[in-house]
Amino acid sequence: MQLFHGIAVSPGIAVGRLRVVDRRRVRVEEYEIAPAAVDAEVERLQNAVERTRSELTALRDQLRQTTGEEHLFFIETHLMILSDERLSGETASTIRTGLINAEGALRRTLHKYREIFAGIEDAYLRERISDVETVIEKILRNMAGKKHAPIVPEVGQTVIAAHDISPADILQMDRDRVIGMVTEIGGKTSHASILARAFELPAVAGVEGVTDVLLDGAPVILDGLRGELIVNPDQTVFLEYLQRKRHYEYMEFERLKLAALPAETQDGRRITLRGNVEVPEEGASVLRHGGEGAGLYRTEMLFMNRPGLPDEEEQYRIYVAMQQAVAPHMLTIRTLDLGGDKLLNEASGTAEQNPALGVRAIRLALNMPDEFRKQLRAILRTSAAGPVRIMFPMISGLEELRRALALLDEARRELDSAGMAHDRAIKVGIMIEVPSAVVVADLLAREVDFFSVGTNDLIQYTLAIDRSNENLENMFHPLHPAILRSLRRIVEVAHEAGIEACICGEMAGDPLYLPVLLGLGFDELSMAAASIPRVKQVLRRCTMDRVAEIAEGCFSFATAGEAELFLKRAITRHFAESFD
Repeated sequence: MQLFHGIAVSPGIAVGRLRVVDRRRVRVEEYEIAPAAVDAEVERLQNAVERTRSELTALRDQLRQTTGEEHLFFIETHLMILSDERLSGETASTIRTGLINAEGALRRTLHKYREIFAGIEDAYLRERISDVETVIEKILRNMAGKKHAPIVPEVGQTVIAAHDISPADILQMDRDRVIGMVTEIGGKTSHASILARAFELPAVAGVEGVTDVLLDGAPVILDGLRGELIVNPDQTVFLEYLQRKRHYEYMEFERLKLAALPAETQDGRRITLRGNVEVPEEGASVLRHGGEGAGLYRTEMLFMNRPGLPDEEEQYRIYVAMQQAVAPHMLTIRTLDLGGDKLLNEASGTAEQNPALGVRAIRLALNMPDEFRKQLRAILRTSAAGPVRIMFPMISGLEELRRALALLDEARRELDSAGMAHDRAIKVGIMIEVPSAVVVADLLAREVDFFSVGTNDLIQYTLAIDRSNENLENMFHPLHPAILRSLRRIVEVAHEAGIEACICGEMAGDPLYLPVLLGLGFDELSMAAASIPRVKQVLRRCTMDRVAEIAEGCFSFATAGEAELFLKRAITRHFAESFD
């Protein structure tokens, strides 16, 4: 029996046979070439790029015929990377100036991309390097004459193991036969992981050595909850996991029964539960798990890994697809929340020492008003297709908010002049993520329709803790008195102004914190789709008197540790059966 540890990227337990798929990186050797061979090497590179483009275009056309428009985003992203002049242009330049072969030059280009992405503070954005790696690997395979065949399992109950799996691989899989996947690289926010969660396919990433051909065909247990792969389990372990699998699936089945029931407490307090989404594929999962639309639609993916910024029509098309995916419910579209670092150098014109405190989110959008209005027009036009809200990220004060609202008014007038339909009563909200927004929340509340708290950033900025720094992990605590007081102020100010108080950060999807958030009075929680039934299950066992008592109890402690101990005891006493 062998036990492999990795990162749990998509929940669920799969028991089947391992199928090792050759998605290993093409081995590349760099060597010098003669000046007379330069043109031939550049031509070889260009031919491989064109073959890759033809393959992706053919795949896009095939998917359009078989699965429709909703799955094309990932292929379009790879085509855009392929069209980036920095990819082929810089590689050709390296061949000419460095007098090295095309494969070696392409690897050097990849190294440059990796350096750029490694310097990005945001983990989600940093992981977009996986798309660039996928595209370059396809080019290298074409140079080597190796076919990138679809993954076709011969039998059912197959767990796919590969060095890496692209979104295109997943889209082409026979999902009746593939019950799980495990990769050597990747993380929670890679496109493949997002798609695995959207398709509810158990998955584990970051498992070194899992592609050993000696493992091919072995019986395995894939645990997408713990991030484990067990190869050749003995009878005791097999029976233990079989029981865990049945228990997990039974609990999921029971929780999904709640999907159609209202998200309300025993004494009738109704809360809106919504999903956080990034691609239209996730919409169906949100609805199936009982979510009432999307409380956070991250639009950043549209702006990543491409030579230029998306035009209004492209944004409109994607936003409408996302709205239709959660229809007839609300879609909350967060405007661009990227950092003004090297990914968007063309737009920001800056290279920053500390992007987390730099030109990012609404600051970046306000620095490029023409592009921002394009996004606002696309969102406004989408509002004619179904319920849509606009949400501005990282507002720190009234000046920023008013500048954003002024651009929104301009976008409205432009659409009116062009005779284009939009919802004139569209709701506009802001994310509360920085301490200054908490302090001036009363001023901000007068000019918006809702607040939504991004708890991760609010904790990071309030406690001055870099959440990617593993040495500070124990200090990143949602129950810190400063955070609890901030949350209480946000709710109180919002309700005094007659607007809704929402949470779309990770805290919303953890049932442990639900009694606190309910007790504070939040109106809406938005989370990963899979978390919705569990949160709803706990919610339906609460009464407002009980959660108010628990929330108030947390405020009686001076440290986060004491508050957490109290909360866990209260949870155990009142809701233990909901935390199986």
